[in-house]
Amino acid sequence: MGSLDHHHQESPPLPQDLKVTIQHSSLVFPSQETEKKSLFLSNIDQVLNFSVETVHFFESHKDFPPHVVAEKLRNTLAKILVPYDFLAGRLKANAKTGKMEIDCNAAGAVFIVASSEYKLDDIGDLVYPNPGFKQLIINSSFDDNLLEQDDKPLCIFQVTSFKCGGFSIGTSTNHATFDGLSFKVFLDNLAALAADKPLAIIPCNDRRLLAARSPPRVTFDHPEMLKLKMPFGEESNNAPIFDITQEDLDFKIFRLTPDDIANLKEKAKATVDNENSRYITGFNVVSALIWRCKALSYDHAKGKTPERESRMLYAVDIRPRLNPPLPASYVGNAVLSAYANAKCEELKEKPFSRLVEMVSEGAKRMSDEYARSAIDWGETYKGFPHGEFLVSSWWKLGFSKVEYPWGKPKYSCPVVYHKKDIILLFPNIDNDNGVNVLVSLPSKEMVEFESLFNKYLG
Repeated sequence: MGSLDHHHQESPPLPQDLKVTIQHSSLVFPSQETEKKSLFLSNIDQVLNFSVETVHFFESHKDFPPHVVAEKLRNTLAKILVPYDFLAGRLKANAKTGKMEIDCNAAGAVFIVASSEYKLDDIGDLVYPNPGFKQLIINSSFDDNLLEQDDKPLCIFQVTSFKCGGFSIGTSTNHATFDGLSFKVFLDNLAALAADKPLAIIPCNDRRLLAARSPPRVTFDHPEMLKLKMPFGEESNNAPIFDITQEDLDFKIFRLTPDDIANLKEKAKATVDNENSRYITGFNVVSALIWRCKALSYDHAKGKTPERESRMLYAVDIRPRLNPPLPASYVGNAVLSAYANAKCEELKEKPFSRLVEMVSEGAKRMSDEYARSAIDWGETYKGFPHGEFLVSSWWKLGFSKVEYPWGKPKYSCPVVYHKKDIILLFPNIDNDNGVNVLVSLPSKEMVEFESLFNKYLG
C-alpha cells in the first residue's frame, strides 16, 4: 500500500474567490409551444425539493470559444425544453392533496453568461471540491428584472469563460426533477441536440409509474425511514434529510487507486467461496471500508459502547428491480435508500468479507415488493431517510463521458457542501476505476477515521 500521503490529500491552497463577473442573464423558453399541464411527482420526488448543482469543466477548443458555446447552448436549451417541458415549469402544491407537483407553465429556465479573471489551471485540482465553485453556478442574484421575488426556476445554466479560453458549464436543477442517472441521460440528449442530432434517448416522463398503490400497502418495517409527526401540507418543503447543524468540520479526500480497490476485493475474497464472491464489487468493498472507519471513529471520539448500532445508507436504482421493470429512460427519481445495519462490535471484529456482504444485502433486499412498500410508506407517513450516514456515489454516473460538439468535459463534479453525515464518492480525473472518498468530520473523529482507514487498507 502507498504511504499515508498517497491516500489522503490535505486542502491545497485554492483561490476561494474565482473573480467571476456575470455578463448577462436571461430566461430561456421552450422553442415550440408546450402543453400546459400539472406533472404528478412520486413520493420519492416529493422529499427531494432542493437544488443539485454540478460543474463541468472544458479545455479551450479552437472551433468553440466560450461565446460560441454560450450561444449554442442557449439555443439548445430552448430545444430541449420541449421534450423536458417540466424544466421550464415551477413547483406548486396541489390544493387537494397538499403534495408538490410541477406546473408545466413554460415560465422558463435561467441562462447566465459569466467570466472569471483566472485561467483554468489557476484554480487548482478540479477534483478537490473548492467552495469557490459555487460561483460557477449562481442560483440567486440574477438581474433585478429577470424574476419575481418568489419565482424559483427549476433549471439554471451558467457558462463561465476563463482567461485561457477554457470554460465551465454550471447547472442547477431541483432534485425533484432528476436523479443522477436520468440527469446523465438529459446531458446525453443535450449534447446530441447541440450537435444537431436527434435525442439520444426519448425521455419517459410518466411519474405515475411510481405512484403509490391504492390503498397503500406497507409490507416491511423500513428502518431506513424516519417518521415525522406532521400532516401533509404543513411540513417545511425544505426540511433537512440529514443533520445540517453548523459545526467546525475537517475535510479530507481519501484517494483509492485501482490497485487499492483490487486489494480490498482480494481481502474480501480470502474468507468466502467463489459462489458467494459475486457481491464483492468495487462499490461494496469501498463502502464497507468507509462504514467500518466512520462508525468506529465516532465511537472512539464519543466514548460510545461497542453495543451501539450503526446504520449506513446508500442509493439503489430501482428501475431494473421492479416488475415489470421501469424503462431505463424514466426521468424522475427512481432511487431508494438501501441500508446496512450492525453493532460497532461486529464492524470491528467481523472479517471484512462479512461487512462487504452486509453492504450488499441492502441492495439485495430491494425487490419489487420492497420498493413498492417503501413508496407506499411515503404515502402513509411523512418522513425522510434515516441513518448514521449516507454514501452518495457519483463514481460511475459518467458525466465526464458525455460527448459535446466541443468535446468531453475535463472533469465534472457536484458543488459540495460539507456535511458530516454524507460521504461522497467521486471518480478520478483520469481513471474511472479509482475513486476519491470525500469525508467531512469533527477534528477528533477525522484523526481516528484517518488512522483506521490506513490500518484497514494496509
